[in-house]
Amino acid sequence: MTERRTSRPFPRGPLFGAAGLVMLTLLLAGVSRFTGVGTTTVETANAVEIRDLRFEDRADGSVAVLDATNGKAVEILAPGTNGFVRGVMRGLARDRKLRGIGDEAPFELTRWDDDRLSLTDTATGHEIELVSFGVTQLEVFANMLHAGEDSRDLANVSHVEEKNP
Repeated sequence: MTERRTSRPFPRGPLFGAAGLVMLTLLLAGVSRFTGVGTTTVETANAVEIRDLRFEDRADGSVAVLDATNGKAVEILAPGTNGFVRGVMRGLARDRKLRGIGDEAPFELTRWDDDRLSLTDTATGHEIELVSFGVTQLEVFANMLHAGEDSRDLANVSHVEEKNP
């Protein structure tokens, strides 16, 4: 005994409804794009301060933070301290190594007029918004903007301890 199947066409109502919804979505997206209605814009921030830095590992386990323009030490990070700075720099150095880039190019520490602070690897273009890691971590890098500017050379000074454990 053969069973006869009757095929019923898909109802047209839901098809027309779905097509209408797609068309309405595209129309509203186009109107929003060309008129600006319903869109959000972010104002472009301007750099207020910029300092080029280099980070150098020392034999004793410390990390020297150097001003890239004159080679003078900004800070000496003692061994076992400043884990956040070390972690950020380790990640950026790893990226450079994977791309076959040396450590000659400086890192650009920038304070923006909207109070953000960013660190940019000038060799790779990778930018890190430091505010996303919290105020305590932000302060560590913010201090580097003006550290070492008092004309003393930190190259032979004892290690700077982490201010916020």
